[in-house]
Parts: sequence; structure tokens; C-alpha cells
Amino acid sequence: MALGIGDDAALLNIAAGQQLVVATDTIVESVHFPPQATAEQIATRALCVNLSDMAAMGARPRWFTLALTLPRSLANAKWLEGFSQGLAAVAEQYDIALIGGDTTAGPLTISLTLMAEVPGSEALQRNGAKPGDAIYVTGTLGDGAAALEMINSSDLTHSKRLLTRFYQPQPRIEAGIRLRNIATACIDISDGLIADLGHICMASGVRCNIQTELLPVHQELQQLWPEQALDWALTGGDDYQLCFTVPSSYRQTVDQWIESGDFDATMVGQILAPDSSNNLVIVDGDASPDIKRGFDHFSH
Repeated sequence: MALGIGDDAALLNIAAGQQLVVATDTIVESVHFPPQATAEQIATRALCVNLSDMAAMGARPRWFTLALTLPRSLANAKWLEGFSQGLAAVAEQYDIALIGGDTTAGPLTISLTLMAEVPGSEALQRNGAKPGDAIYVTGTLGDGAAALEMINSSDLTHSKRLLTRFYQPQPRIEAGIRLRNIATACIDISDGLIADLGHICMASGVRCNIQTELLPVHQELQQLWPEQALDWALTGGDDYQLCFTVPSSYRQTVDQWIESGDFDATMVGQILAPDSSNNLVIVDGDASPDIKRGFDHFSH
């Protein structure tokens, strides 16, 4: 970085042979986080979910900008201190620098622009999946939806693990970097497995089949919400895990990583050749499963 905060704009030095990866995301109160969330929780979640986009590209995050819209009721030293602490903790953990931004008055909204580096031609994308590729996901699925259910519920269910998963999801930066030149396509799971796999299929011109018996669902969800756990794993969203496809030539490599405990991922399905139908994502061989299809901002 040649010039950071303090001037009209930042100046960034990009290493030779590197591409700059840029993504902007916005989180809004009562849409992406509940009104009762603390300033520190909001900041932590905002930066973590944006870092997940960089993980999905196989990129190393370097810098970010922040646009904070703040109601006057929160424009006080205590709230801003908590927000700054949450932001700084995540920035330090992932070695990224805040290089600029803006603050305005209005409904609580946080917009972040993340910038990352990736070696030329090695960025992971959505459009490379081929028939016969295996589909994998990192971590466990359904935790984000379960956490939101717990936060919004009036019952006494409380799980520190789920609260952490919601307010501090761990972006899979190192996993994305490791998958460079191995995964044919990759996306982070923000809107739900079915919806996000649909994006891969649409971009790649293929279909896929998910096997629900293979889905990695944490035992806690199966015990506390046995009736909802599967739907949450398929459509709940907010998991910020990676979903990626692997050709047969690299299946053994990835499976060996998993078996050695060196890589937290699970094979959950297969990419199929396209057909004349509009069913991009098939679940257990059923082209029209009786489940929701994922989160849509404009359907609520």
C-alpha cells in the first residue's frame, strides 16, 4: 500500500503477476443481523461475510473500505468503540488493512468493499464445472439458519457454537487458496446450498444432483431441530462455507486431504450434463423436491 487513509483516495501497489479481486457487499439491520446485535457483533459479522467472497475466489485479502450509515441514536462513543473493536479484531486476524470509507446518517447499514490478490489466471470462478465433477462443501451446513432461529426464538435454547457461527463465521480463506488449480468452480454458501449451487450450474451450463444423506449437518442441529435440520442445510443460507467442484483427476487428492484430517470438506453430489429442463439442482434424484429454493432478498 503506497497511501492509506488520510487523502482523497488510497494508492495500492499490486505485485507483478497478480490480479486484483474486488467485491462489495452490504448488510442491513433486520435483514442480515437482528436489531439486538451489539456493535461489536455487527462489525465482526460484516467483515467476516465479506471475506467469505474472497475465499470463494481463492484470493488473499489485503485491503477494505467501509461505508457506515448510522442512525443518530447510535452515533456515540460507546457504540463506535465496540464497532471499531470488532472490525479491528477481524482485520488483524486476516492481516487486512482499512484504507478508506465514509460515514453518513441514516438507517443502520454497513457496506464493505474488499480487495484481494490472486496469481494471474488462478482465481476460482463459478463457470468451470463439468459433468462428472464431484461437488464438495466445507464445514457443516444449516448452522446459520439454526443460529438465527435460536436468536429470534423466545425459548431457552442457547448454543455458544451457533452464536459464534452467526456473528463470526470463519471465512475459508486458506481452503480457497488451496483449491486454486484444483477446483473447477467455487462459490460461498450465503443464500443456501441449493440456491448457490444453482448459480454454479447456471454459469457453467450444467445440472447437478445433491445426495441429502451425505450432507454434513452438525449433531447439535439434528438433536435440537430434527424436523428443520435438513431444509436448513439445503436452503437456510448464512453458512459462509465453500461449495466447490472437483474433476475426477483431483478427486483422490482432495479425498486424501480429507481423510488425513487436513481439510474439512465433504463430498455431497455430482455435476450432471445439461438437459432440456429448467431444473438445475436435483435433490436425491428428484427434479422437483418439496423444499424452498434459497434466500431471495426481493421475495420478502
